[in-house]
Amino acid sequence: MAVQNTDNRSIVLDTETTGMPVTDGHRIIEIGCVELIGRRLTGRHFHVYLQPDRESDEGAIGVHGITNEFLVGKPRFAEVADEFYEFIKGAQLIIHNAPFDVGFINNEFALLGQQDRVDITQYCTVLDTLQMARERHPGQRNSLDALCKRYGVDNSGRELHGALLDSEILADVYLTMTGGQTSLSLAGNSSDGHGSGDGSGSQASEIRRLPATRPPARIIRASDEELAAHEARLAIIAKSAGAPALWVQLLEAQANA
Repeated sequence: MAVQNTDNRSIVLDTETTGMPVTDGHRIIEIGCVELIGRRLTGRHFHVYLQPDRESDEGAIGVHGITNEFLVGKPRFAEVADEFYEFIKGAQLIIHNAPFDVGFINNEFALLGQQDRVDITQYCTVLDTLQMARERHPGQRNSLDALCKRYGVDNSGRELHGALLDSEILADVYLTMTGGQTSLSLAGNSSDGHGSGDGSGSQASEIRRLPATRPPARIIRASDEELAAHEARLAIIAKSAGAPALWVQLLEAQANA
């Protein structure tokens, strides 16, 4: 089925999860999206935290800072599935490392038995900014933080990953990378949060990243046990994917350059 996008509508999307890979039963715990029409932010966004009915890995919590306790009482995906689907349907989705997020979104719909929604490419087109960046900057680091530095995008508030914040930053990176527009009024600056795509909803303000002017954080080095656990997790990822993790491949490529 061909996806029609007659209004030049794009949704910049990001998720946070309990861990990875999705085949280990990990779930989405945060979805953040901002809407673009004609390369302009409309102010509409979708943002929600989700109860995954399982605990997050410690490593994942270290990345996004969303604790198991924080998610108690949050809605389950089933409660927001229709609203989320209506918000993204027919749009071009702009995602950094799209296979990760797309896989998790497809899985959430599959767990609900919604067979008409289990393949996101049947009702959206998908643009992967990581793949785009690799084609433009082969052999270089192309993480979101690296792209912010390369294109002069301010990400000073990004001390932890967060789906809404990262989608806002990615919108800025994408527009700069593809056309040069930079100064944006981002929807997430509102104290309102999740919901119908009109910028409403209270949850967005519950986790906020601290300003860049805070004192430098204390650096805690990983213990030998933690490093061993990290290496074990990388081995699991490599076995599941049939190849080393993408960032491992990039580091190896840089080392051999």
